[in-house]
Amino acid sequence: METVCTVADLRAYVRAWRAAEETVALTPTMGALHEGHLSLVTLGKARADRVVASIFVNPTQFGPAEDLEAYPSDEVRDAEMLEGAGCDLIFAPSVEEMYPPGFSTKVRVEGLTECLCGATRPGHMDGVAQVVTKLLNQAQADYAVFGEKDWQQLAVIRRLARDLDIPTEILGAPIVREADGLAMSSRNRYLDDAQRAAAGQLNVILRRAADRIAEGAAVEAEMAVARAPLLKAGFEKVDYVECRHGDDLTLVETFDPAHPARVFAAAHIGRARLIDNIAVAGPA
Repeated sequence: METVCTVADLRAYVRAWRAAEETVALTPTMGALHEGHLSLVTLGKARADRVVASIFVNPTQFGPAEDLEAYPSDEVRDAEMLEGAGCDLIFAPSVEEMYPPGFSTKVRVEGLTECLCGATRPGHMDGVAQVVTKLLNQAQADYAVFGEKDWQQLAVIRRLARDLDIPTEILGAPIVREADGLAMSSRNRYLDDAQRAAAGQLNVILRRAADRIAEGAAVEAEMAVARAPLLKAGFEKVDYVECRHGDDLTLVETFDPAHPARVFAAAHIGRARLIDNIAVAGPA
């Protein structure tokens, strides 16, 4: 496995693979890898002959008061994990490579970015759309794999790929969870033991709400009472708990099993802002 830091070198590898009639999958990451990231590589390998993992902490998706400077990093461990998972190439560009002097282009996906994390982290989803558009264009892969934990991000990326006629097929990988159900996240390492124990209640509370909605409970009422258990469990602040349709992220007023829905949440505990989502499953 090799590591390249320029778009020109990345494209040289991709051209060589294409000349050998090999297909390519891209797995974008921000490093600080865990088993959830490796599941993206595994899915990429199942669909393509070659897998490229990008590692780039994108500054345009962080707000001024967020954890850009403190975001965890372990390049040696990341490389070892990716190699062990069968990754073929790491693309690790610098900020200057991604955003050279004079860079002034914005990418915005309207209609999907104003809610959820887009509402509570202004500019975040625009930054995601911008960097992913660049990565898809740079790699020109057959497939790109993103985790379903960031469901809103996945929806945004699918929409921009469709709207901009980007030929890369966007794949969603199921959430990988710890033994107690906490969704794996690079930010989990911010938690001390007590916070980590409390964080495990996030998926439990969301799953309970999703089950009640599936059983016929009123959506608005369930969402109205869902914050209190999170705060009681030890979360200090809840940005949102909402039930939305999985495709267009519109609010669900009355659950219809024919239209996929999910319960979404973002909540703060200690230094970590954790997100999760659970599907609302209709009757079997």
